[in-house]
Amino acid sequence: MTTHRRERPGRAGGTTTDPATAAAWTAIGGGPLTEPVTYEPAPGALTARLPVLELARACVGVCSLAAAELLARRSGTPAPAVRIHEAAVATAFVSERQLRIGGRTPASFAPLSGFWPARDGWVRTHADYPHHRARLLTALGIPDPGTGDEALKGAVAAELASRTALETQEAVYAAGGLAVAVAPGPVPPAGPPPAGPSPTASPRAGIEGLPGGDPRPLPPAALPADGVRVLDLTRVIAGPVATRTLALLGADVLRIDSPRLPEDPDAHADTGLGKRSALLDLADPGDRYVFDGLVDSADVVVTGYRPGALDALGLGPAELAGRRPGLIVARLDAWGDRGPLAGRRGFDSLVQAATGIAAVEGAGGDRPGVLPAQALDHGTGYLLAAAVLRALTDRQATGAGRLIRLSLAATADWLLTGIRPPLDAPPAAVPPPDPAPWLTVTPSPYGPLRHALSPVHYAGAPRTWSRPPGRWGGDPADWR
Repeated sequence: MTTHRRERPGRAGGTTTDPATAAAWTAIGGGPLTEPVTYEPAPGALTARLPVLELARACVGVCSLAAAELLARRSGTPAPAVRIHEAAVATAFVSERQLRIGGRTPASFAPLSGFWPARDGWVRTHADYPHHRARLLTALGIPDPGTGDEALKGAVAAELASRTALETQEAVYAAGGLAVAVAPGPVPPAGPPPAGPSPTASPRAGIEGLPGGDPRPLPPAALPADGVRVLDLTRVIAGPVATRTLALLGADVLRIDSPRLPEDPDAHADTGLGKRSALLDLADPGDRYVFDGLVDSADVVVTGYRPGALDALGLGPAELAGRRPGLIVARLDAWGDRGPLAGRRGFDSLVQAATGIAAVEGAGGDRPGVLPAQALDHGTGYLLAAAVLRALTDRQATGAGRLIRLSLAATADWLLTGIRPPLDAPPAAVPPPDPAPWLTVTPSPYGPLRHALSPVHYAGAPRTWSRPPGRWGGDPADWR
C-alpha cells in the first residue's frame, strides 16, 4: 500500500481548533465551534497507521463540550473550560483491558473469535457469547464434544480454510451467528497530497426532529444531566459507554435487559458504573406494561438493537415519541442503513474487518491487523452521549424531541477517510503513556474494582462515578 504521510494536527498543548473536533461538533448538531478545547498531549497514545488518537480525543472533546454547554444553559453562566488529557483518553478507550476485578484480569476474546485464513483471503469470527459460539459451530457443521474451545480450534480452522470468506460470512449469518469477510483497505488517491491542511469530513450522524411537547427546562444543577432519566437498552461497549458517561454527568440511568440474554459479568462490571440494571421481557405483556410506564416519564431512550427489532414490538421512534412528546431517542447499530451488511448484527471487531481497517493496520504483515483499542465502540459511545447532551440543551428552549442515529460503520468510515490518510509506515515505537494516574479502585459487589476514570472533562467535572456497578439485573424496574 502506498499512502502519503501527513503530520497529525493539533499535537501541541494549548487551545486548538482541531479540525476533527470541529467536524464532530457539527455532526452532532452543534453550531460553529467557538468554545476552546485544550488538549494535553501524550506521546505514544493509541498509535496506529490510522488516526485513532485524533478520532478518540475529538469524540471525548465534543462530549465534554456538550456537557459544558448544557451545564451553562441550565445555570445561566458561562460554559466551563474544556481540557482533555490524551493519556486519559487512551486509558479509557481500553477500559475493558484496564479492568481488574478483585485482582483478577477479565478474559479477552474467546478462542473461537478472531481472524482465520479462508480459501481466498481472511474471515473474522465473533463467538464470545455462548449463543453466537453455538451458531458458528452449527453453520460450520462442527459438533461440540464439550471438550473446550481450544480442542475445537483445529477443526474450525480446517473448515474455514476450505471455504471462501464470503461463503462463511453468509452461512454463519444465516445460522444467526457472526462472521465477516475481511475487506481490502481503501485505495489511496493518486499523486502527491494537496498543499495546505487537508479537509476533514464529519462523521455521519442522523439527527432529526421528533414531536415535542411543552418545554420542560431542566433547573440549575451541579451536574449537566442531573435529573435526566435515561432508559438504556444497549449491550457490550458502545451503547453502555454512552450511558455510562451520561450517568457520570448526573443522569438516572436504568439499563433494561431481557432475562433470556444474560450479560457477561465482566463486561457489566466495566460499563455498568453509575447505572442501575433491571430485567424485563418486552414480549411479555406484564413486563411490557412496566416498560411503557418507564417510557412515560423518561427523557432519553438509548437503543442498541438491530434496525427494525424494536419497531416490530411497536417501540420505534415514532411510537416512543407518541407516548412521550419531547423524548430523545438515540439509536445505535453496527452497520447503519447502507451497504450489504445493513441491518445485521455486528461488533467493533467485525466492523474493523469488513470496512478495510484490519487490512490497513495489517499492511505488510502476514495477517490482518487491529486498532490499538475498540475505538469504533468507544468513539461512537462518546459521540452518542454528546449528541444526547446537545439534544437536551436544545430541548431546554423548545421542548422538541429528537431522533439520533449513529453506527460503528459510520465511525469507521470517518476514521478511514475523514480525518487524514493512513500513515505509509508503522508509527515510530514510542512507549504508551502511563495509565496509573487515570485509574482508580472502587469497592463493588464484585470485589475491589480497578477501573479507568472518565476522560470527559470540563472545569468542575466529576472524575469518577457516584456508584459502582451493581449486579446485572439486580435492581427494580422503576425510577428512583
